Amino acid sequence: MQISESIALVTGANRGIGRHFAEQLRERGARKVYATARDPELVDLPGVEVLRLDITDPAQVAAAAASASDVNLLINNAGVSTYQNLVTGDLEKIRLEMGTHFFGTLGMVRAFAPVLGANGGGAILNVLSVLSWAPYDGANAYSAAKAAQWSLTNATRVELAAQGTLVTALHLGSADTDMMAGFDVPKHDPAAVVRAALDGIEAARTEILFDEASVQAKRALGAA
Repeated sequence: MQISESIALVTGANRGIGRHFAEQLRERGARKVYATARDPELVDLPGVEVLRLDITDPAQVAAAAASASDVNLLINNAGVSTYQNLVTGDLEKIRLEMGTHFFGTLGMVRAFAPVLGANGGGAILNVLSVLSWAPYDGANAYSAAKAAQWSLTNATRVELAAQGTLVTALHLGSADTDMMAGFDVPKHDPAAVVRAALDGIEAARTEILFDEASVQAKRALGAA
């Protein structure tokens, strides 16, 4: 998978890591970048094709796949964090997290798998988290949803191998984005995260552990 001359679609491209993906894809020579967001008027990048897309809305997902039928690189970045625990948290907010990270990502993969297959296979990158592998008191709905998204990533990788589609997982700790603005913790430069992710796609890596926190969290799974 070469970024240069690719045709990419990025979800949640109006801010944070998604915005950096759209920007760097253009800088690295992508032929076309579809920058999607629930509120497309918030996408302020030049040189991209903007689409309205709420990944929890099946009709909008289907419309995006129809409009972007030339895509060969799908970046599933859109997400939400409601800061809910599972036992005492607001159940509707918990459902929103699972509906976004699991069912929303699954909807995108199902809609775009035929598109990618028709365009030579291509690649999918799912933006995950160190919390895919570790609970976090105060945001366990996010951890559970990201764990489900990780399992989805591994399963769809197997299912799409026959059509030549690379499915890659990106794991990281904290990035300096709006979602993490209220946390006083060390944060990675999102531009560096995106550079590593795009390099990993070009290297055909199935899993990208951006930081030491992700390396340690995955290693701990084997010691549990």
